[in-house]
Amino acid sequence: MVRAAALGLAFLWLALPAAAEPLRAVATFSILADLVRQVGGAHVSVASLVGPNADAHSYNPAPADSRTLAQARIIVTNGLGFEGWIDRLVQASGTKAPVVVASTGVRTVAADPGHGHDHGSDPGGDHDHPPGRGRPASDTEVDPHAWQSVANVRTYVANIRDGLAAADPAHADDYARNTTAYLAELDRLEAEIRSTVAAIPPEHRRVITTHDSFGYFSAAYGLAFIAPQGVSTASEASPKGVARIIRQIRRDKVPAVFLETIADPRLMQQIARESGARIGGKVYSDSLSGPDGPAPTYLAMMRANLKAFAAALGPG
Repeated sequence: MVRAAALGLAFLWLALPAAAEPLRAVATFSILADLVRQVGGAHVSVASLVGPNADAHSYNPAPADSRTLAQARIIVTNGLGFEGWIDRLVQASGTKAPVVVASTGVRTVAADPGHGHDHGSDPGGDHDHPPGRGRPASDTEVDPHAWQSVANVRTYVANIRDGLAAADPAHADDYARNTTAYLAELDRLEAEIRSTVAAIPPEHRRVITTHDSFGYFSAAYGLAFIAPQGVSTASEASPKGVARIIRQIRRDKVPAVFLETIADPRLMQQIARESGARIGGKVYSDSLSGPDGPAPTYLAMMRANLKAFAAALGPG
């Protein structure tokens, strides 16, 4: 009788439906991976090809990345030319997974062709874009760092939601609920950004960073950004451009320059030394920190940058 009961329990256990395996998603870099986790929740396992504190511009894919893509059921990329290596990697992997381009539908701005000058306001009148507005992208190179605008990230998460729902219809309602909750978090973040920037004296609203990665932040929130390198960290800073930045820092009394976590700090240290500006701290442009750092998620990254800007540029 005991044996029969045991056999009955065993049959019942075998008859129960197996727990669904999480959907395997692969994101190209850490910021996107976090957005996929926020939308996917418990139903999705996420791998990031370019990990925290790493530079996607100069990334060199490894053979293991091809195997990771081959096992994926969905792939999420930024697009806008940010991951110049991803199309070749997808083709080499032989993956059949759909590719979601998270930036589809965002309003783009053009990359700054001059590097060594403002991406935002311009007291000298040398540029053709108004304060804090950015420049629409047309036939010129597009700035790929669209996630620096919270409005664009709303589009990112909507595209991710739709991609996950198409790949895993059984959990579409959960993806929709997660997205709605996360959009509310983004609304709170944007309100914080606007109020914090408003408290920075207008004459201090200039930020010097390593490469031109904050154009969307400038267009959305009114800080002017100046960078010796272009939209890719692989671009070279010209001596003429560096000299122009140093002159501008002196002329406009820019109080601080910022180090990007993915970039070699020596150039910015030179600019600070020769201009008299202080180092205002480290900011996150293209990558999150590790889980124990100050920017393990997109929301934390934006708040960490905002805190650094406010501390270095704010009144008093």
